Amino acid sequence: MHYSSYSELCRGHVCQMIICDHYRRGIISGSSCKALCEENTLVLQHCLSSTPSHQVYSGSWKHKPVIIKCGIEETLRGDGSPDSAPRREMTLFDKPTRGTSMDEFREMLHSFLRSNLGEQPSLGSLVGRVISLSDVNQDGKVSLAEAKSVWALLQVNEFLLMVALQEKEHTPKLLGFCGDLYVTEQVAHSSLYRLEVPRYLQPLVPSALHSSVNQWLAPAWPRRAKITIGLLEFVEEVFHGSYGSFYMCDASPRHVGYNSKYDCKMADLRSVASEMAVRGYLKGRHCEHNSDCTYGQDCTATCDKLVKQCNTEVVQPNLAKVCRLLQDYLLFGAPPELREDLQKQLRTCVTLSGLASQMEVHHSLVLNNLKTLLWKKISNTKYS
Repeated sequence: MHYSSYSELCRGHVCQMIICDHYRRGIISGSSCKALCEENTLVLQHCLSSTPSHQVYSGSWKHKPVIIKCGIEETLRGDGSPDSAPRREMTLFDKPTRGTSMDEFREMLHSFLRSNLGEQPSLGSLVGRVISLSDVNQDGKVSLAEAKSVWALLQVNEFLLMVALQEKEHTPKLLGFCGDLYVTEQVAHSSLYRLEVPRYLQPLVPSALHSSVNQWLAPAWPRRAKITIGLLEFVEEVFHGSYGSFYMCDASPRHVGYNSKYDCKMADLRSVASEMAVRGYLKGRHCEHNSDCTYGQDCTATCDKLVKQCNTEVVQPNLAKVCRLLQDYLLFGAPPELREDLQKQLRTCVTLSGLASQMEVHHSLVLNNLKTLLWKKISNTKYS
């Protein structure tokens, strides 16, 4: 969809107005509320939104660069004016209700996380992490406003993943929240490529020109190798981690960033989904073709044409998708003595299947071989 004006797409002022109104009325709370609504030390600056319903801004918090994200409903008043305030769902901050005990809230969280992540042995520690995050004033208690805020945030897939993967090196740090607005560290480079052509302009720009310009602007090959090692480590982190497995359902260079030290940081986790969520979506789904069995952009399962229902096993694993992306990113400018071996390993990698019989040992072997090849080349150099 193409939005006709900046005011339709960039509605941070609306988001801030709604959040601060809820905060002043005591409905919500959060570690960023005072900075956003009273002290004006958390400031939205440049709009990065790609849809009106998911507001993304670069900004500043106590003079440090941050990213601010907030969801707003794309429902306008009868006059259709882009400046009219969207109607927030009445249900957004309706849970937990007044009178809910701490034990009941803990059970609510456990049940929610189990339904989204599956029955994992370490869910209890994740519940503890969420409760600790809720307790903004660190008084050992969770107020109703604190509980409502964190419950609303957990409905946002990216926030849930950030909490689950918070200890992982390649996930942006969560810095604060207010209601369902949240603040993360800013990733210096929010895409693998410097030049990103908007989808609606792509038919007008020859792909060869686009590719050539990006190759010219790209970091030196050893730095790209270091970013790649980080990306492969992220693939390891989300495959059979503490809270289950996660699928990358849009392996786009737009979602993979890196910092000033060329450490990989996932700039956007919205397209990463838990195995539980993907299987739940596919289970019993009617289909005519394999394409009918797609979650997100490219988490595709096969269609059982006899019963016209989707199977629940995703065909292409994260590693194969990442390697397809790396064929463009890593091969140009590669050292001549490495290029043939690198090309061969990437070719093996993109043919990997997501079927359970192949997953464990074969995937680990391919991933480790690729990491070792790159690391040997850049270790003990200034790039490592």
